[in-house]
Amino acid sequence: MRPDEVAGASTDRFALGLTRPYAEESAGARAMRSADERLTTLVREIDLDVHGSVQCRLEGLLAERVKEAHDAHETFGRDIAARVARFTLGGGGRIRPQFLWWSMRAGGVPAFDEVVAALRLGSALELIQTCALIHDDVMDAAPSRRGHRAVHVDLAAQYDEGPKAIVTHFGESAAILAGDLALAWADDELAALDLPTGQAGRVRAVWAQMRMEMVAGQYLDVQGELTQNRSLSRSIRAAYLKTALYTVERPIQLGTLLAGTEEATAHALRAAGRRIGLAFQLRNDLDDVLGPPGGGDKPVGADVRSGKPTYLIALAHARAEAQGDSRAQEVLRNNVGRPDLDETGMDEVRQVLDSTGAAALVHHRVGCLLAQSLRHLGSAAIDPVARDHLLGLMHAAVGKDTRDAPRELARKAVPARPGADEVASS
Repeated sequence: MRPDEVAGASTDRFALGLTRPYAEESAGARAMRSADERLTTLVREIDLDVHGSVQCRLEGLLAERVKEAHDAHETFGRDIAARVARFTLGGGGRIRPQFLWWSMRAGGVPAFDEVVAALRLGSALELIQTCALIHDDVMDAAPSRRGHRAVHVDLAAQYDEGPKAIVTHFGESAAILAGDLALAWADDELAALDLPTGQAGRVRAVWAQMRMEMVAGQYLDVQGELTQNRSLSRSIRAAYLKTALYTVERPIQLGTLLAGTEEATAHALRAAGRRIGLAFQLRNDLDDVLGPPGGGDKPVGADVRSGKPTYLIALAHARAEAQGDSRAQEVLRNNVGRPDLDETGMDEVRQVLDSTGAAALVHHRVGCLLAQSLRHLGSAAIDPVARDHLLGLMHAAVGKDTRDAPRELARKAVPARPGADEVASS
């Protein structure tokens, strides 16, 4: 893949984070409108397609980065940088940049510098997600991602010329470097933010905290696989660290920092994000065993086969023990953590999740977390357009159709009971 094949995006268009319609407007037409009108037009264009706006930014950015990598060394540019670009541009719902954008928009129309910063940070979030997924696939020995070969598998296949163990090790080593490169590019985007000193410092502090939380959560995952730790509180904490924070709460926090949101409102939005982020991970745990609607981007049962200490599996263990169900305990002990587990074994695990009530309880908790999120969202005095979009994102995160959402619940300013639904330490 050559640098010019990454995106074919206009550098001028992406340089300021502009969307296609705004960037393609003639300079004369823009000059005839006031600065406020131009800003409002730009913001409305991004509102209509946050996903596409971030994609546009990424296209131009990655075209430049891949060219720089090719200039350093053609093989490195082709094998590593171009793969990072393809992976980043080739899929994903851009949910993190959307939470960031709409939490910033919750305060009204942002300033131009805030718009640019939001698109830069949105791109950085997508790149750190690329890093996380590539590394996650190596740790899980996952064969595929987003309907294609996982990066480590693809790299090994490119150089499939020696003993399998050596080629496999090469693919994993090269994929780790690819993930590191994505993280470096993400940090470059953060470093390029043009914000007042105090605001920039607060944004960088949250970014640094988010990176550490991701690593901590992932470590609890892999350490839990080894030790077979089935603590309910630990499994929730791992889900909170590795997913809930960096998928929803931290992007929301970054958005409120860009907007300079009043503290009470920012707190309510973060609280909503914390709960929906955890619900998002619990929903993923269910989908891993039962299969997501419409299919997913990794094989069903991957977490069960790897022995990942999810809350769902920890709850099934706890329920089977409490119920004195030795058969259920035996099924879990013999099947969870078996890489060669067949469909018969997976069906046995599903039956245990059903018979112990673990699956139903997790479904219920997802619904409770969604309701709590809506309460917190409803307590925040924010822009109604942003509220509707945040509502839609929260429902989408747990697989709910916004057409069936209780919108009136989110619109009412009903304060959540302090401390009644905290998840950070649960």
